[in-house]
Amino acid sequence: MKFFQQYLALAIACGSFLSFTAQAVPAIPPFYIAASKIKPDGKLGQVVKKEKVATEIPGAQAWRIAYISSDVNNLKTISTGLLVAPMGSAPKGGRPIVSWSHGTTGSAQNCGPSQQINPVVQLNEYYLTNGNSWTDYGILAISELIKEGYVVAATDYQGLGGGGKHQYSVGQTQGRDAINAIRAAGAVKETGAGKKALLYGWSEGGYSVLSAGGSKEYLAQKGTAFDGVELVGVVALSPVNLSGVAQFAMSSNSGNTDKAMNEISAPLSKDIFMWGHLAGMMYGLQAAYPDKLKLTDWFTPEGAQVFDQLSNNKCFHVLSDSLTYSYGDNYKSLVRPVPVNTKAWIDAMISGGIPNNVPTAPVLMFRGTKDAVPKPMVDVYEAQICKLGGNVKHIEIDGATHFTSPVEAQKTFLPWVKDRFASKPLANGCPQN
Repeated sequence: MKFFQQYLALAIACGSFLSFTAQAVPAIPPFYIAASKIKPDGKLGQVVKKEKVATEIPGAQAWRIAYISSDVNNLKTISTGLLVAPMGSAPKGGRPIVSWSHGTTGSAQNCGPSQQINPVVQLNEYYLTNGNSWTDYGILAISELIKEGYVVAATDYQGLGGGGKHQYSVGQTQGRDAINAIRAAGAVKETGAGKKALLYGWSEGGYSVLSAGGSKEYLAQKGTAFDGVELVGVVALSPVNLSGVAQFAMSSNSGNTDKAMNEISAPLSKDIFMWGHLAGMMYGLQAAYPDKLKLTDWFTPEGAQVFDQLSNNKCFHVLSDSLTYSYGDNYKSLVRPVPVNTKAWIDAMISGGIPNNVPTAPVLMFRGTKDAVPKPMVDVYEAQICKLGGNVKHIEIDGATHFTSPVEAQKTFLPWVKDRFASKPLANGCPQN
């Protein structure tokens, strides 16, 4: 490790590290190379490239797609993903649409789950014993959703195959990708999709769907590839809530941004695995707001170089292994002891996250009691939205971890999803005082 750090310091000093970074580019399949060269000049949700993919899900047909989306700054992007639909004729009124937002996979162009050789499978997790890949991929409860007759859209998010720099944990950007995936599903006639839709997501994807659920004006836009989507529900599994904890930290520290930044960072810096996620969040924020933020506001010069190289070339679990191998317990040497420009960073966390208004549909939220996502992240959301008059049901799954809770939650959320599409009455899930 000492030799590696000495080499990095010498390379940075000599300027050779930048050229080394530029030479290493991960390979992506031809579909994504072509997609990344398409200009996003059309309508939101417009499918600009599509190819059929095989799947073993009973009764399903599937496609890889590239479609037009937009980021938190309203700049249009090309996002990629999957569409899965039941075979056969659609019922009158069309099939309901379910939009899946995946958890953290990384920030490199080869980290989109749809790039897997056999991508349309049940959720397949790296850390579980039945995981069979170097990344998480697949779609949670896909067999059950297809059996119920739903169309399933699964975004990769911008920057994970369609070009551009991934804005990791900028909830507004990932949320718009999830919304536009619904529009893409409706625009592809073979799916037989109708107007009713529901969002569900895990981890980073939980942040995505909470952000999307509160994006009333974006959902209501006209002139898209599929106008008039009716959102009936949001299911958030172990959701990250960076904007919520940033708002809470600002309030609890009387607006002192330096203290607030420390309060946000401390719970996510206890070990190198969690710190890798935090560093990824900062990297993604800078990608979304390059005119306001610099990586060296938060990282050391060495840290900025290292994380830039890792983020552009490795998906998250492999990136995490590289950090552990090269830095071990010394990972905090990659960040400044005292960050600078903290007001701009915290403003970005808040503006890029969950809108501070009542969601357009009821929310069902899960977290495992042994989850890596700190409980305050979900508690803050529940308290905030319930105070505004929203309908939030928050369930803690006893003994579940971040990686076991999505599957354990299925027995509860699948009937809930069916009831939302059936327009059944729903009691308010907020705590009653």
